[in-house]
Amino acid sequence: MRVRLEYGRTGLEVELPTDRVVRTLSYKDAAPIDDPDSVVRELLATPTGSPSLASLATGRSDACILICDITRPVPNELILRPMLQTLEASGIPRNKILILVATGLHRPTTSDELVEMVGPEIAAKYRIEDHHGQVLDEHTFLGTSPRGVPMWIDSRYVRADLKITTGLIEPHLMAGFSGGRKLICPGIAALETVKIWHGPQFLEDPKADCGILEGNPVHEENTWIARKAGCDFIVNVVIDAQRHPLKFVAGDMEEAFHEGVSFVRQVVTDTLDQPVDIVVTSSAGYPLDTTFYQAVKGMTGALPVVKQGGTIIVAASLSEGIGSKQFQQLFDENDNLDVFVERILGKDYFVMDQWQLEELAKVRRKAKVKVVSDGLPADKINQLFVESAPSVEKAVADSIEEYGDSTQIAVIPKGPYVLAQVAS
Repeated sequence: MRVRLEYGRTGLEVELPTDRVVRTLSYKDAAPIDDPDSVVRELLATPTGSPSLASLATGRSDACILICDITRPVPNELILRPMLQTLEASGIPRNKILILVATGLHRPTTSDELVEMVGPEIAAKYRIEDHHGQVLDEHTFLGTSPRGVPMWIDSRYVRADLKITTGLIEPHLMAGFSGGRKLICPGIAALETVKIWHGPQFLEDPKADCGILEGNPVHEENTWIARKAGCDFIVNVVIDAQRHPLKFVAGDMEEAFHEGVSFVRQVVTDTLDQPVDIVVTSSAGYPLDTTFYQAVKGMTGALPVVKQGGTIIVAASLSEGIGSKQFQQLFDENDNLDVFVERILGKDYFVMDQWQLEELAKVRRKAKVKVVSDGLPADKINQLFVESAPSVEKAVADSIEEYGDSTQIAVIPKGPYVLAQVAS
């Protein structure tokens, strides 16, 4: 059977043995929104759990709007155009509106990416700035959260008279789902905040996992931090497999977010009757698969449906390489994942971005990982505690030879955007 995996900007066509594939896990059918502009405008006027955006904006002196960085395919222009018009019509001057890119600890946004993210008109007419998570002086200390997280939040947002966040609701490997409160923490939080909130005491909790909100300490804590920082209004979106908007939610940070989560669960959840030997998956293509750091999400997304001792085969473009210098450093100074985990649990070791290697360690405790990519040479991939493969077909053939005649395969073409689960 022929399957198209999300890979880079173009996709990757692969041929898999039909008799081995038990299921292709995918989105449920849902109709895209015919007129997204009208839907967003209506939601700004009649939001969930909140006064209208126009009412909130009236009498405010300035506004800060948070948007996701380039790693999230948010239809920002669709959201921002009516939002900005509403703010200006309500009396907030254009020069008092800041669009702040919630980069978290990711790299800065390029000028071309900015145009791609918000469209040329908004990029040209509005003040748009990046958050700088490693510059502590640009943050305001808001105290310590209930679980001991020091709360340092971007001062530009903290000072704003009207605080708005936008975003994408999708499954998330640590926080259950993205969107809502995540634009604030980690989106505009300092490294000093994220290093604790993404520390082992949070991530090693079994409920710090994809699709879980109740009892998830990662979700509960950043919700508390976001409340402390303040958020007057959110607009979040759910997109389909072709990245068309399926639903927008707007209003109260928590009520609107949970409304969106209820919808997205129905769309992205797909199940197997039992785990399989091999999962062929992706890292959801551009912009999520540009680095190995982000590609780990494709691996974690396959965990629920792979057998203990099975193999995850992930295709990712890795067009920008491994990730940050700090993330690369982790591979240079840790001989294996056991040494790394022992170090981070000992609390005397910290390197920025270690949380993603901790997630990879969770994957490797259960399964082998084979990576197919034209973005990094095989010898470099083999240094990342995974195994390089020249093609998906070769990786599958080798794994079938290992597991034998009864080998079963599942396919997740959209990778971590699908919430893959075992039915029981």
